[in-house]
Amino acid sequence: MRDFHTAGRGPAFATNAMAATSMPEATLTAIEVMKAGGNALDAAIAAAAVLAVVEPQSTGVGGDLFCLYSPAGSGKVIALNGSGRTPAGLSLDALAAKGVSSYEASSVHAITVPGGVCAWETLAKTHGRKGLDELLAPAIRFAEGGYVVTPRVAADWAEAPVVAKLKKNGAGIFLPGGSTPAPGTVMRNPDLAATLRAIAKEGAKAFYTGPIAARIVKDLQARGGFHTEEDFAAGLSLAEFVTPISRSFAGHEIWECPPNGSGIIALMLMGIMDGFAPSADPLDPLRLHRHVEAARLVYRDRDAFLGDPAFSEVPVAHLLSDDYISGLRGLISDERALETLPAAGSLHKDTVYIAVVDAEGNCCSFINSIFQSFGSGIVAGDTGVVMHNRGFSFSMRRGHPNEVAPNKRPMHTIIPAMAFKNNQPQIVFGVMGGQYQPMGQSWVVANMLNYGMDPQAALDLPRIFPFAGRVEVERGISASARAKLEAKGHRLAEIDLPHGGGQVIRLDHERGILIGGSDPRKDGCALGY
Repeated sequence: MRDFHTAGRGPAFATNAMAATSMPEATLTAIEVMKAGGNALDAAIAAAAVLAVVEPQSTGVGGDLFCLYSPAGSGKVIALNGSGRTPAGLSLDALAAKGVSSYEASSVHAITVPGGVCAWETLAKTHGRKGLDELLAPAIRFAEGGYVVTPRVAADWAEAPVVAKLKKNGAGIFLPGGSTPAPGTVMRNPDLAATLRAIAKEGAKAFYTGPIAARIVKDLQARGGFHTEEDFAAGLSLAEFVTPISRSFAGHEIWECPPNGSGIIALMLMGIMDGFAPSADPLDPLRLHRHVEAARLVYRDRDAFLGDPAFSEVPVAHLLSDDYISGLRGLISDERALETLPAAGSLHKDTVYIAVVDAEGNCCSFINSIFQSFGSGIVAGDTGVVMHNRGFSFSMRRGHPNEVAPNKRPMHTIIPAMAFKNNQPQIVFGVMGGQYQPMGQSWVVANMLNYGMDPQAALDLPRIFPFAGRVEVERGISASARAKLEAKGHRLAEIDLPHGGGQVIRLDHERGILIGGSDPRKDGCALGY
């Protein structure tokens, strides 16, 4: 096997259990939960709650989640959609009456009722072993006692658009002394601790009904929102078990959540790339070119077809069919970039992804998000909860599958994944970064399955992404590769902050070990025992 670790850390190894998250506190929490008798799902929920405190720009109580779970020895994948819906009073006509013709990322109208808390409770009750009272305790301690702001979190926090959003919406709790915290600053959120304590004691109903919901709704209505207490009470049934979708890639079956999630786009991208013979060099300009072109094609289809399947049919079988995938592949020229395709939509680099495998072999692929950095920038009432802005993904075009409408879920970017072979889970993986996720998932899993990389090397490898009519490249892409891409017609731009993040756990059934990696683009780690 080729050694792709020219610098940096190697993968983590374990014989019993492993967790990988974007913050050490969350990874350690997951390990401690499993050592105390919890399973992989319990560990993921506890880690997600900790991340809601210590990585507040990426996730929170006011966000959504999706989850894939494979019980040990079952050969099955269970999928949960924990995404929220719009208020019953929100529609294009209602927005037009208020003079709103387009969304702003910081708008109250971009806030759907968050589905994450309902999903936490639903998953814990159906497949976990511990209650929210125990699972939320570590997060409460961090919110009350304080956590240390790490370098990557501080960098995300200090971005000018984020600061402007927080100031605009009066989120002073995240601007101590009027500015963002430097690395090493100890931050606390006692209001969030109180909210988490109520959820730990009373369950999800403490968030969706009663005083907390009333305070959130009052705040949102004061900002012009259509939200009602009835909308939030309906949030108690947001979490929904759904049928996962899959497609083969490199001799493995890749599993994703179905629409309204965009996991189908990752499967389409993998399907296109699976028809090309892998190059010898993982950073061969031809591989980069093909991957970019495939991404542009499938993101075009995402923007044309994806939405809430309860409102319009998403042609899943057609989009994943061999004939359709082959047709897309046939549009790609190895000599020249396509000139007429739109690029992916709005860019953001936040969200948290958690991979956990416990000592029994239960596998959890878990993703939690408030969408863009600090979501809407609105901290509702005195709850300490940052409200996401997932509704920013809606289309304002009448008749579009993703058109904003009452009680509707938007097209969603967050996508957990698993790879199976011989009816056994082989890889638990996910790549964060909003629109980048299908591109990132297909890139990382191909690094492992086509190029023999371990999880850490697969995550380390430099990345590219087509965005806004250009191809964004990380600094590790060589000058010669860039020149060859430009010769094919790609307009390149080097980015300052890297694309997304990710976590991977690989199950080596033959040797009886777990191999983990955590993206160096974040501050996290993989740990096992």
